[in-house]
Amino acid sequence: MTAGSLTVRGVEIGAGRPAIIVPLTSAGPDELLDDAAALAGRPVDLVEWRIDRFATDVTDLGAYRAAVLDGARRVRSVLDAAAPEGPGMPLLLTLRTAAEGGARALADDDYRDLLAALCAARVADLIDVEAFRDEHAVRTIVSAAHAAGVLVVASNHDFEATPEEEEIVARLRRMQELGADIAKLAAMPRDPADVLTLLRATWTMHSRHATGPVITMSMGPLGAVSRVSGATFGSAATFGTVGAASAPGQIDVDALAAALDALQP
Repeated sequence: MTAGSLTVRGVEIGAGRPAIIVPLTSAGPDELLDDAAALAGRPVDLVEWRIDRFATDVTDLGAYRAAVLDGARRVRSVLDAAAPEGPGMPLLLTLRTAAEGGARALADDDYRDLLAALCAARVADLIDVEAFRDEHAVRTIVSAAHAAGVLVVASNHDFEATPEEEEIVARLRRMQELGADIAKLAAMPRDPADVLTLLRATWTMHSRHATGPVITMSMGPLGAVSRVSGATFGSAATFGTVGAASAPGQIDVDALAAALDALQP
């Protein structure tokens, strides 16, 4: 394993070709399992389940948690069945809140309790934590995840603009200070210079400050180049699509894999 990289179910994140992550954005259980099964044989390294897009009609948090726990176990079974001789693809759970472009609005305490419960249930290999919520809530989730052997992807999304290079690096370093295993940041470019700013910040973080994998991306059509060239600057993974995208600018997974392979030295 390369220094600074992580290995999850046999997938090394942070070395060689960037890992390809594909999101599941299904709204219901049957669609969810069909979409998970459709990943078999595709060039996918990790599966992200966007649980904020699931069961959006369920407002009671207890019922929602139960539905997500059941769904995660079923997805895990599908992923395992697709790899009978191997460990199956790693599963990342992401609850993207409305504050960062997601589909579910939650108070800090509710967010903390839900994600801590998902960690304790050990239904996923990695969990996404929005880094700049209440610090106590974030640290509680990180502790719960690590106690359960779950890796933490700390994240931050700016759908309006791209911060300055120093600010991007500062946010990624703060994620590490909070205990994240992987630091992730996505920003919206307004012009090509913003894409370059994101890539410069990625290289600065990777080459000077990173203690683990870093994932960055410039969103939208203008930022699509960052999704295929990010590894050159130190980004450890990229997001592709099989079906519906979860964020602007994501590329079909087959085209993405071909582009990444072509850029490998």
